[in-house]
Amino acid sequence: METPDETLATAAAAGDRVAFATLVNRHYDRIFGLAWRMTGLRADAEDLAQDICAALPAKLAGWRGEAKFTTWIYRVVVNAAHDLRRRQQSRARASEGWGDWELARQDEIASGREAGAWLAAAMQQLSPELRDTVALVLGEEMTQAEAGLVLGVSEGTISWRMSEVKKRLRVLAAREAG
Repeated sequence: METPDETLATAAAAGDRVAFATLVNRHYDRIFGLAWRMTGLRADAEDLAQDICAALPAKLAGWRGEAKFTTWIYRVVVNAAHDLRRRQQSRARASEGWGDWELARQDEIASGREAGAWLAAAMQQLSPELRDTVALVLGEEMTQAEAGLVLGVSEGTISWRMSEVKKRLRVLAAREAG
């Protein structure tokens, strides 16, 4: 019988390295997958997943077991993705007026990597809140209630966001069609 995540998290928080390794092995793909859906770039997702795993021992020290471990780890990923976005926006603002060609070139390279995925490009046009919601509901196949727990909003807010995403994607598709 497999040891529950919550038991492993409690043991890992107390310094059990085997429990920690088991958690990371069990959830790395989930962490990486959500990071990829939230950032839209494989390189950012890889960096984010590695940063999260490196910081996980310290974060587990604050583990209180009030939610399922998977809900807690999704929240960690969401927070890390938000922090990454803020850092990227700060760098972009700091470079305004000089080096814009370099940022534009980096953007070209990034979008070239993702050119084959219309949906990925369309998702980048959505607000971070809408992207986060889609990443959890569609990408991680969470219920709207589960996504609400992870994002700290009501199930009704998640429902509205999903409706808003559908509307915006229809508009984008119609605009591109003609």
